[in-house]
Amino acid sequence: MNEMMRYQQWVDHATEDPEVVAELRAMAGDDAQIEDAFYRDLAFGTGGLRGLLGAGTNRMNRYTVAKASQGLANYVVSHFPEKKRQIVISRDSRRNSDVFAQVAAEVFAANGIKVWLYREIMPTPCLSFATRTLHCAAGIMITASHNPAQYNGYKVYNEAGCQITTQAAATILAEIERVDPFADVHRDALAAARATGQVVDVPDSVYDRFVEAVHGESLLTPADHIDRDVAIVYSPLNGTGLKPVTRTLTEAGFTNIFVVPEQAQPDGRFLTCPFPNPEMKAAMALGIEYATKRGADLFLANDPDCDRVGTAIRDASGAYVLLSGNEMGMLLLDYICARRLATGTMPHAPELVKTIVTTDMAERIATHYGVKTVNLLTGFKFIGEEIGRLEAQGQTASYLFGFEESYGYLSGTYVRDKDGVDAAFLICEMFAYYKTRGLTLLDKLAALYSRYGYYLNTLHSFEFDGAAGVARMNDIMARLRQTGLSQLAGKPFVELTDYAVGIGDLPKANVLKFSFADRCTVTVRPSGTEPKIKLYLSVAAADREEAARIEAAMMAELAQFFR
Repeated sequence: MNEMMRYQQWVDHATEDPEVVAELRAMAGDDAQIEDAFYRDLAFGTGGLRGLLGAGTNRMNRYTVAKASQGLANYVVSHFPEKKRQIVISRDSRRNSDVFAQVAAEVFAANGIKVWLYREIMPTPCLSFATRTLHCAAGIMITASHNPAQYNGYKVYNEAGCQITTQAAATILAEIERVDPFADVHRDALAAARATGQVVDVPDSVYDRFVEAVHGESLLTPADHIDRDVAIVYSPLNGTGLKPVTRTLTEAGFTNIFVVPEQAQPDGRFLTCPFPNPEMKAAMALGIEYATKRGADLFLANDPDCDRVGTAIRDASGAYVLLSGNEMGMLLLDYICARRLATGTMPHAPELVKTIVTTDMAERIATHYGVKTVNLLTGFKFIGEEIGRLEAQGQTASYLFGFEESYGYLSGTYVRDKDGVDAAFLICEMFAYYKTRGLTLLDKLAALYSRYGYYLNTLHSFEFDGAAGVARMNDIMARLRQTGLSQLAGKPFVELTDYAVGIGDLPKANVLKFSFADRCTVTVRPSGTEPKIKLYLSVAAADREEAARIEAAMMAELAQFFR
């Protein structure tokens, strides 16, 4: 079936949603728009679905959500005994998240699967926790994470509370591809499903236990004194973090918390931060304005589904310094290791688990403390899988900390995905611990660089939209594999690691890592959730200025591949 045939099928049958009907009518006669909306099914992988909201098979709408849910339902029915056929659903504040959560619940209920549904928006880590706690076969999080407002998504979690594996994703995709969204989807009205007990609310006790688990990650003893009156400005960026983060901090004794008013309440329009991503300076700007006015010590912001956290620290001049995901990860790693040793709680055979694009400096810190580093492919699901591996071997306690450069952290094993609630709590504890001892996080970071050498890690993204963009990205990756890089910024080439051929026990992945002299690396990979290629540069140098000079020279030479 070609694009025009698909389009006509939707015109004839996609009549439930007035917005979709109007958009389909507006497409009439615009072949380019029809092609972009219907040239493929929205890609389903280990991260589930993610895409632009709108009409078409290549968009997020109630029909693509229903089709995916029917495919997942078929998978659960065929792979799990009846007593295990349960799915928990959560959602963030994005447009249509409530609609998509309801559609998914109605499909699962009609297929004989019990549904646990959060009554209100709830973070991704709470979804992971509930999936494990309620012993479900799967979990669904309706979110597009940190993407712009015009996106939404559908994350799928396995029974361990971890995003599905590559193998499971392929099996579920095969089920989804067999589903006709207008002929094969079974749905029961939500009210009727609730009346029969097929759809029930997630108990408040599950949320309470999640908060307790986060508090359990504290590294303080009863004898440790910290100044909990540190002035904190916090923003959930109009997402899910407000209640769990403020509750967790308040119950831990942090009461001097100011929430950015324009970004406090759920709002999928993200009016004050069009890109609700704490990695981006623009998303942090309003919060820093409030922090400056109030003279706050610390500013924290979560992304809409609250699995990432960004931080700004006030320096000696009163200006606020944004810490990168790598820098905060290194600070947390050092704090966790130091406190574990001080309190006698360092586990046997401890592990730091990080992704291959996360700073190599973390491994140097881990080695200093006698901690093994496990490097995995990009995506926190692989860190979650490593926790599962340790659990299967009875060695869960060996997991010390996991993080990725994209502002995702996890210190415990109570969930199997990055947790912005846990990270916000630990950052505040760490900040207060050092402040009480006359140190700032910037002081600690400077000390780490002094001990281990300076590392500059940067990320550059190149966007390629539409069907032509996918082909262009494939051409770029092929060219890099064929031509290679003999040197870069005067640094001789040392080694190419091509993860597509399989490296050790890692799954095959379309990722290239070029290593050069003086511990400089370039890693290239197409994004799994957005139409872009990501370029990660890591530069080791004597200081920030030298590293910045080398990084700029490297980028100037690399740019030729992305024009």
